[in-house]
Amino acid sequence: MRVRRLFFGISAILLTAGLLSIVAGRALAGGHGAQTGAAKTPPAAGRVQIPAAPSASQTAAPEKKETQGYTLSREKYDKAVEYSRTEYGLYFIDFVYGLLVLWVILRFGIATKYRDWAEGASGMRLVQVVIFVPLLMLTSAILELPTSIYGHSLSLKYEQSIQRWRSWFWDWTKAQIVFLIIATLLAWILYGVIRRSPRRWWFYFWISALPILLFMLFIAPVVIDPLFNKFEPLDKSHPDLVTAIEGVVHRAGMTIPRERMFLMQASVKTNQINAYVTGFGASKRVVVWDTTIKDTTTPETLFVFGHEMGHYVLHHVRNGFIFVAAFLFVAFFLGFHAIHWTLGRWGGSWGIRGPDDWASLPALLLLLSVIFFISSPVLSGFSRYQEHQADVYGLEVIHGLVPNSSEVAAHAFQVLGEVDLADPNPPAFITFWLYSHPPLADRLVFAHTYDPWSKGESPQFVK
Repeated sequence: MRVRRLFFGISAILLTAGLLSIVAGRALAGGHGAQTGAAKTPPAAGRVQIPAAPSASQTAAPEKKETQGYTLSREKYDKAVEYSRTEYGLYFIDFVYGLLVLWVILRFGIATKYRDWAEGASGMRLVQVVIFVPLLMLTSAILELPTSIYGHSLSLKYEQSIQRWRSWFWDWTKAQIVFLIIATLLAWILYGVIRRSPRRWWFYFWISALPILLFMLFIAPVVIDPLFNKFEPLDKSHPDLVTAIEGVVHRAGMTIPRERMFLMQASVKTNQINAYVTGFGASKRVVVWDTTIKDTTTPETLFVFGHEMGHYVLHHVRNGFIFVAAFLFVAFFLGFHAIHWTLGRWGGSWGIRGPDDWASLPALLLLLSVIFFISSPVLSGFSRYQEHQADVYGLEVIHGLVPNSSEVAAHAFQVLGEVDLADPNPPAFITFWLYSHPPLADRLVFAHTYDPWSKGESPQFVK
């Protein structure tokens, strides 16, 4: 429920398209675990109750206890704080390290050497890009591998992941292959446009990249996602749950075919809870992780589904695409001016002939990485806005269908926080800069107190 829903998060749509993915990966996802906006992009919390020990009533019948605040045992509280704060630090370290890698590639002539190899192999630009881009991107990926490995080791240490290293490296390899294919295509288009229009290439590349980005968003659920996880129709293993979900869909006055509901076998790699909406048109679907069904009750799962259906109904994928397209327009414009200034000052010492030189690519990526990083609060804020809307929709759509629906939603957030080790008290700056979702404690309290019906008010979305 907390992501990868662009929306499963803004970074997801950025990560979808080759060159943009390496930039967004550094600036928004920290390069290790794109589960959310920042390494983990925790759903977090505001103020947490820390009981000394669970009482007998808590142990015997937790489902009857009012969930009025995000509550953790002392041991889990300390563990959540330690894990989250380490992840925050890793996010910023990974960003700086990524910039350092690109600077090393420029400063020590690695990019120019690869360019010379590519140009020496063939006079055809297509052949050159097929040689240059994979060499450059693989070098960067390998140099940045230590932070990715450390990120996964953290998730293993804190029992967020159970994925063995062999499987993890295989996923990393597949991700690199997919990335190289897309990055090579986009680089070929980018430098073709730069050569044809030195002054307006940023605009024409933006125009060219949008259809590719849209196409990648369309095929990701059916082509890319299955490379990393196993999916099956939710109806196959949980027909009763699908029937219950259809009641929620009917309550919303919508039709979501049963074949658009999928179960992801997440439990082979992670302990975390999640669900998301992805794709558009014929590829649009709602995905629920099997860990969610295992760790939550059916009413809680219905709330999770209601939240995801909110993304579906409220057109968040479409709106997110438009938002990101507008952001990229500004980012490319700034990148155009920044690359000319940068090459004018250091291009000669780096051996770069100009913006149309293949060797200028790492410089452009470095500049765009900085632009994306500085823009993180805007991207995160937009995502939090959409996530809050989806929370409201989820609460409204199950009202009247699920008994004590506010408590059900609040307890779902409690379970989510316990399993995912949500930060009990994230710093305000971290929330502002990194969080793709509102703090978890805020979401829990909102779920428990949102009640327009008793006040005679009209619900926002489900009338």
